[in-house]
Amino acid sequence: MFLKSLSLNNFRNISKVSFNFDKNINIFIGNNAQGKTNILESIYFLAITKSHRTRNELNLIKNGELYTKISGTFKGDNDTTHSLSILLNENGKKVTVDNIMQRKISNYLSRLNVIMFCPDDLEIVKGSPSIRRRFLNIELSQFRNDYVLLLKEYNQILKQRNEYLKQKNNAKFDRTYFNIITNKLIDKNIEIVKIRYDFINKINKELQKVFDNIADMGVLNIKYKSFINEEYLEKEDLKEFLLNKYNSIFMNELLQKTTLLGCHKDDFKLYLNNLDVTEFCSQGQQRLSILSLKLSEIEVFIKEKKTKPIILLDDIFSELDDFKKNNIIKYFKRDDQIFITTTDIKDLNKNIKEKASIYIVNNGIFTKED
Repeated sequence: MFLKSLSLNNFRNISKVSFNFDKNINIFIGNNAQGKTNILESIYFLAITKSHRTRNELNLIKNGELYTKISGTFKGDNDTTHSLSILLNENGKKVTVDNIMQRKISNYLSRLNVIMFCPDDLEIVKGSPSIRRRFLNIELSQFRNDYVLLLKEYNQILKQRNEYLKQKNNAKFDRTYFNIITNKLIDKNIEIVKIRYDFINKINKELQKVFDNIADMGVLNIKYKSFINEEYLEKEDLKEFLLNKYNSIFMNELLQKTTLLGCHKDDFKLYLNNLDVTEFCSQGQQRLSILSLKLSEIEVFIKEKKTKPIILLDDIFSELDDFKKNNIIKYFKRDDQIFITTTDIKDLNKNIKEKASIYIVNNGIFTKED
């Protein structure tokens, strides 16, 4: 899989630009705040329909403009070329695949696959559980677009349940109706948690090997922390078991007027030598742990989807020593497509520079080097 072309209109500080990319390595060089990261963000947005930098998508629209449009063509592993585009304005997003508008985002997702590496990845370790859940949900949406629908259905049921808990007159509370909603929530919980455990287990199969090769600091693993223990997923009476859990906290939920249990509260943690990476590891160890997690994802893509995702490296080499840079570089094969941003070309391996298409970036203007 590789991205052949990209066209941007009114994206961040970029008025209009079009690229025909090298199928292997593309490097963007420039000072900070010139627009390098905007290119990688636009590729990420084209693939996933979300930004890795902001929750407010209207921030992607160039100041003073009414819309932004991102379009691209990519060649899949079956050697066929497809086109994608996203039009974003204050009314929302319109997405098209091969010039056909898609009514559902889920029909658009999982076609173009990307893995982003950026300095903000540290928040996956240091940030709140909601940041880790968002990361997990986004990555899973690339593996199976039905997961997006499942998550949407879960959130709709959760909203309905919370609204019922918030009603002012408890005397009119219909427990039978409430149990029907709870049972629906339990069904979706089980499906989502099963998918998440499966994904985490696949990451773990690759994680130690990757970590040994880039850092060799001990045993690294990831644990999904759910209100449903993994071994319980095989219980014949799982639904009844979970309903009893919800019943046991019913009065607390009624008092607090919100759903206190569910996969919307779940989390995952990385552990190095059985110590929580968030609490007990240095920032350097945390960064290497996240790099290993994302490199492991690439291996899972190859094994599960029989495809290689596009690699987006946003200014990550400047923070690594030469030994670790080289160890990471060796994970990227000749047929990987890689996009790199950097403020200094000296940060990059000589072999990478010799094979790359290089662009100089200055205030949203891109000049390709000969």
